[in-house]
Amino acid sequence: MRLILACVGRLKAGPERDIASRYMARAAAGARSVGLTGVDLREVEEGRGRRPEERRAEEAKLLRAFIPASARLILLDERGAGLTSEQFSADIGRARDVGASAYVVAIGGADGFDPAMREQANQIIAFGAMTWPHQLARIMAAEQIYRATTILAGHPYHRA
Repeated sequence: MRLILACVGRLKAGPERDIASRYMARAAAGARSVGLTGVDLREVEEGRGRRPEERRAEEAKLLRAFIPASARLILLDERGAGLTSEQFSADIGRARDVGASAYVVAIGGADGFDPAMREQANQIIAFGAMTWPHQLARIMAAEQIYRATTILAGHPYHRA
């Protein structure tokens, strides 16, 4: 199973991109030891529609290109449920164990997710009730993906 972080928008070169890339590389380095075939970052352009619903629909179409048929789709949204790192890791482990082709964590654009994509999602989660800048949400998602791989591996990185 592949872990995929799929994001609307492309981070420019700078510290935010460096930090997110570092966590994704760390996760990729340990992926095979926990039965994962890889860890990928996928970026799509922001929608260019004039209205928010047009932008959301365009972004959803682009994101769906990264979602295999038997993937588990997780959307990050401030209205989602809160999970602990252990719960997130356990969900990844369950998806792996039942043979999901991928575990996709998606970060939407500034206008959020298309309603049809929300319906398609297996779960919608949040990093708290606050709205986070896209760059920070990406860093936090990348870190949680890395943390999940360390929890699955029994590595001491995660100390609760």
